[in-house]
Amino acid sequence: MAESCDFLVIGSGVAGLSFALEAVAQSPDATVLVVTKRAIDEANTTYAQGGVAAVLDDKDSFADHIHDTLVAGAGMSHEKAVELCVREAPARIAWLRDIGARFDGPQDGPLDLHLEGGHSARRIVHTADMTGREIERALVRAVRENPRIRILEEHMGVDLIMLSKYGGPEVCAGAYVLDVTNGKVITVLARATVLASGGAGKVYLYTSNPDVATGDGVAMAYRAGAEVANMEFYQFHPTVLFNPQAKSFLISEALRGEGAILRRMDGTPFMADHDPRKELAPRDIVARAIDYEMKKSGSDHVWLDITHRGEAFVREHFPGIYAECLSFGVDITKQPIPVVPAAHYMCGGVSTDLEGRTTIPGLWAIGECAHTGLHGANRLASNSLLEGLVLANRAALALQREDKPKLPAEVPDWDAAKAHASDEAVVITQNWDELRRLMWNYVGIVRSDKRLKRAARRIALLQEEIAEYYWNYFVTRDLLELRNIATVAELIVDCAMARRESRGLHYTLDCPDTDPKQARDMVKKRGVGAHLRGP
Repeated sequence: MAESCDFLVIGSGVAGLSFALEAVAQSPDATVLVVTKRAIDEANTTYAQGGVAAVLDDKDSFADHIHDTLVAGAGMSHEKAVELCVREAPARIAWLRDIGARFDGPQDGPLDLHLEGGHSARRIVHTADMTGREIERALVRAVRENPRIRILEEHMGVDLIMLSKYGGPEVCAGAYVLDVTNGKVITVLARATVLASGGAGKVYLYTSNPDVATGDGVAMAYRAGAEVANMEFYQFHPTVLFNPQAKSFLISEALRGEGAILRRMDGTPFMADHDPRKELAPRDIVARAIDYEMKKSGSDHVWLDITHRGEAFVREHFPGIYAECLSFGVDITKQPIPVVPAAHYMCGGVSTDLEGRTTIPGLWAIGECAHTGLHGANRLASNSLLEGLVLANRAALALQREDKPKLPAEVPDWDAAKAHASDEAVVITQNWDELRRLMWNYVGIVRSDKRLKRAARRIALLQEEIAEYYWNYFVTRDLLELRNIATVAELIVDCAMARRESRGLHYTLDCPDTDPKQARDMVKKRGVGAHLRGP
């Protein structure tokens, strides 16, 4: 017996929960089902320290925010997407405050604004250094209070349900969803399926992302035949705490915005040798600079030093980072922080228009799993939460205007008749570890043709083993996540091999220069090689 709803949302971060709230507000008779594979607040959003970029100061302007975004995007950002997100940002901040989000600054006056790398003005709305956690708290509370929004925690999307009527093009009619607790796959039918599943940082060995970030939405959409774009552009955050026990704890961009200095192991600053903007250069430049300095010296980290700002300032502005580092024996008010780069943000994703439509009718994508063109070849700090908020609102408005398709009368349930329990789950663990390590070593901050070819060969072999498990054993969350990161790895490598230049987050030793003729999206569909769009 299939479940049904108007809108099926896969993911519970800022994009998914914002959409759920906006959808029921715009369509008073609509029902929304939110599927999230762990607890509702276990999303990338919760771990976002910096904030939301928005022009809220008379000394700032939309034109400057647009310009900063285009510069960071290295000639690849879509100007319409940039302008739209920038101009709609203040209204989205107001909406968050209306639903109860509390940001630093007086509630009836101008908010406190941070400065971050790549920005020419203070425009980062924040809640100390735990902005994502506060936004997620407000969203979860509002969603739980709405009777027309149902939440299925510990549930994970398996595959999209694709149907063709009278031999026409296939449409998405919902998804097969794994009930993780009971180990059963249920059928969920929906008039619109909205992917809001976040990023894929777990495809790399070191990442600032939580364990849920396994690229599920991108992988599901690609397998269903949707177009994806620019998967070669994966952002590595320059500064993650270096500690084997810290699980890649992020050290916010805002520290550098407030004067933190990157230093070599001998204490000398080095960013001036790489970019005149020093510590405030865009993330791709800072990450490559750190990678260069580490390889040059043979060190396993560099230092990030904010001790000169004084104990009171640091503890007031960065209480979360102070407490977390202290738990690992690092008092950031008295000693520099050991940091390394780590995979952080996916700038490519499922191709969408500026209302969230994908290339498959009935399927929408918003947030980090979507490619709108905003980020180009490198995301500007704190534009990510902004994009999720803006596109969630625009998708809800668009769906309210569209005719409601009828749900199919009958859809085949998930066939698990031939599946049986595996007695060799170690294969999943082995492939998981091997895949993430080879992506780190061969498809990381600096790439080459030889490394990419090695990665492609090994990924293909791993996918053969994964396919054997998928079709012959009961599906589990671990197996699905492995299957998805393998698909994402394939897409990243294919797009990286096809882009014959270095631009933004994609740097290859074999093509170190930027080619103006390649300032176009790299697109990929199942069965078709990655290629630049247009002439």
